[in-house]
Amino acid sequence: MSHSQVTRRGFLTTATAGSLLAGMDLRQPLRAQDKPGHKIERLGVGSIGLRYQGSVIANKAAMYGDIVAVCDVDKNVRDTAKAAFGSTPREFENYQDLLARNDVDVVTIGTPDHWHTKMIIDACRAGKDVYCEKPLTLTIDEGKILRDVVKETGRVVQVGSWQRSDSRFRLAVEMVRAGRLGKLQTVEVVLGKNVTGGPFSVRPVPGNFNWNLWQGQTPDVPYLEERSHYTFRWWYEYSGGQMTDWGAHHLDIAQWAINSLPVEIEATANYPAVENGFNVAVDFNATYRYANNVVMTVSDTGRNGIMLTGDKGRIFVNRGTISGAPVDALNGDPLPREKQMVYDFDNLDRPERAGKLDAIINHMGNFFDCVETRRTPISDVESQHRSASTCHLGNIAMRVGRKVRWDPDTERFLDDAEADKLLKREQRQGFETA
Repeated sequence: MSHSQVTRRGFLTTATAGSLLAGMDLRQPLRAQDKPGHKIERLGVGSIGLRYQGSVIANKAAMYGDIVAVCDVDKNVRDTAKAAFGSTPREFENYQDLLARNDVDVVTIGTPDHWHTKMIIDACRAGKDVYCEKPLTLTIDEGKILRDVVKETGRVVQVGSWQRSDSRFRLAVEMVRAGRLGKLQTVEVVLGKNVTGGPFSVRPVPGNFNWNLWQGQTPDVPYLEERSHYTFRWWYEYSGGQMTDWGAHHLDIAQWAINSLPVEIEATANYPAVENGFNVAVDFNATYRYANNVVMTVSDTGRNGIMLTGDKGRIFVNRGTISGAPVDALNGDPLPREKQMVYDFDNLDRPERAGKLDAIINHMGNFFDCVETRRTPISDVESQHRSASTCHLGNIAMRVGRKVRWDPDTERFLDDAEADKLLKREQRQGFETA
């Protein structure tokens, strides 16, 4: 019997109905007549940021709604997206024009990290529900502002930390919560190396690309092709390297299992000194101590994934496997069917799915379910603000180069003005978050 057969879907949460049509090729937009029967399938979807992951989530959203508008600051990307969804979508360079449309009910956001918070806030205040790519924020203070806005507006926001909807990662957390590893003691996370490169050449801005709008809140600098599109994540101005890329996935799952928040962080790193080159940390590692005394280490070297160790056993999980003696023991002793109240709405009535493209089916479905019911999605703003904060705390500890103490209640460092200054960043005039 497989592990997916012996596990039950639901130890962490209760849920209501909503089913997903299985077996479809979801890499292309679905025709209206092929869409799963869903009460809100005719919602209008506006998709902002459509290169790479943005196009993936737009395609998944097309299962439940109609893509009525697309937006990207790169005209070539806009044209490709418009063609992918037929002749119906309106196209925009500025996302504010998309948000002003009455036929847009929900938005997907697949932009670089430095745009996430402002776009979510503006969308919520425009009365839209939002599915936004991870990490939720560029800074810790952005998350605090965003949390207040979501509460104030009552909008549904799902963050694209789709590993929460992957059956392998979910099982790992369920097993920890069920005590199958005994008392959790340590968590070891490996993210992989940051990319190095440069110096890169300053070039004229391509005619199809609005460089000023792409930069947004960040400093206005000469155009380097390598600053934009996928490679934005290797620049501190726009992202945080692997700590906020893979970290927004793996540290989120680790913290979900730990069920606590960090209070002490120590980290080391080296930084490139290449003019006009990638500038995020290299050769980095971090150690977190949580309020419940679990210790989590984060490294850029080793096998990508998460090792969870308790006093009665350990398991390893990544995007390809979940393994360990406690996992093997499930064949003869499956987890009980009781459901622990962690999230009030989930994917329990959908087939278990694993792997990026399949897990996002359930993750997007959970979002649309919550748009309909106004309940809290599985990757809600509070949990994802806390997970993103943990990623940012690691980067801050690296930058100050010493141990820092963190108060998760006040969300400030203890007696550390230097570290507190890194909780936010100066924002370019005209692009401020608040």
